[in-house]
Amino acid sequence: MTAQDSATAPTSITVGVPIRRAGAPSSRGTLFAALGVLSFSLTFPSTAWALESFGPWSMVSLRLLVAALLAGVFLWRGRVPFPERAHWAGFAAVIGGVMIGFPVLTTLALGTATTSHAAVVVGLLPLTTAVFAAVRTRRRPSRAFWAAALAGAAVVVAFTVQQSGGALTRADLYLFGALLLCAAGYTEGGRLSGLMPGWHVVGWALVLCVPLALVGALLGLSLEPWHLTVHGVAGLLWVASASTFLGLYLWYRGMAAIGVTRASQLQLAQPLATLVWSVLLLGEQLSPAAPVAAACVLVCIAVTQRARS
Repeated sequence: MTAQDSATAPTSITVGVPIRRAGAPSSRGTLFAALGVLSFSLTFPSTAWALESFGPWSMVSLRLLVAALLAGVFLWRGRVPFPERAHWAGFAAVIGGVMIGFPVLTTLALGTATTSHAAVVVGLLPLTTAVFAAVRTRRRPSRAFWAAALAGAAVVVAFTVQQSGGALTRADLYLFGALLLCAAGYTEGGRLSGLMPGWHVVGWALVLCVPLALVGALLGLSLEPWHLTVHGVAGLLWVASASTFLGLYLWYRGMAAIGVTRASQLQLAQPLATLVWSVLLLGEQLSPAAPVAAACVLVCIAVTQRARS
């Protein structure tokens, strides 16, 4: 894995512009990113399962520790050197946004919000990521792009207000904060994945979280009630190994191959997939507005793909 990835890693990347690697055509990059999205679509249901056994802080910390253990094994086996100083700022964005910010805020949100509600709100993530990538490259999207972007944002805000009885709830504020942090982390992670293999980015970002995650796990397990259940353990293992480690590896490898903006739009399928999982695995009853809102968001963001960006 190491030799292949190292051999195909380009020397530079422009965020949001598709990167063509030898041996990794566009279709292959799309496949990697799509598999990452499939893993992500189970994140909220598996988190809801994990919360049956652990408190929110314990769960997030244990999630990071398990994922970091897997990453550490791969880094050690591959003898991957520590990231150069020039990349530390990018890694900080990935850690703060993807590894810590998004898991913590979405886990807190799921304490009171359903997974279907959270899935629709987070359906704005592809658009948010595309906007971050556009700002990062200082490109000027067309008016059609911005019109669709604003329409999608309006749908999400209207849905959250309608579901919460006329006002945004604390869970919604957590979710919107998670969107911003994750989009920034995705953008920087995509940039770093063009400078080094994607699994190096994921691996070192996770390993660098270990000290904080270890303290969080010790405090969380000592202060929060916990009891092991089949659902709880299965949810923790999935969200740690598949969503946090494998899913991010596939996602960053796909972004490096086809570009951040293009890859981000594959997440359009994630809210609808999560809605299906929430019904099948959690037995949730969908609000009639949830699939309608999700579909509207998909249409709005699809328009941004046809518009000049």
